[in-house]
Amino acid sequence: MSTNILGRAVEILLVEDNPGDIRLTREALKEGKVSNNLYIAKDGVEGLEFLRREGEHANAIRPDLVLLDLNLPRMDGRELLEIIKADDDLKRIPVVILTTSKSEEDVLETYNLHANCYITKPVDLDQFLKVVKTIEDFWMTIVKLPSNSERPV
Repeated sequence: MSTNILGRAVEILLVEDNPGDIRLTREALKEGKVSNNLYIAKDGVEGLEFLRREGEHANAIRPDLVLLDLNLPRMDGRELLEIIKADDDLKRIPVVILTTSKSEEDVLETYNLHANCYITKPVDLDQFLKVVKTIEDFWMTIVKLPSNSERPV
């Protein structure tokens, strides 16, 4: 595995409540080209605690990228996205919406909330793996992500 242009493993927070999608995302990223560390939050509240380093996530690393499902328990992805993008400490973290929703209303709402991109999860297993690998290729090898000022690059 190689590193990306940051010269280190990419830190990814996946906010997802579906165990199958978590497993598939983990597998696709494990087989990918770029060294990464994947952290899981199973709902919006836990995702926010991770990002703000609260509670059991007090020692969490700041992610370089957030993969966010919209349909989550406790706090849905739309609410979490709005909080992230309104927070001066978090708003520069790219947020990729990765959801089953094909609703044009969801697409518009999330872009209005400053999502960095919107991807509908394919139902087909091979297509899902391909989508995750494409996200990896784009966000971890092509895009220049902001440096994380809290640790050396």
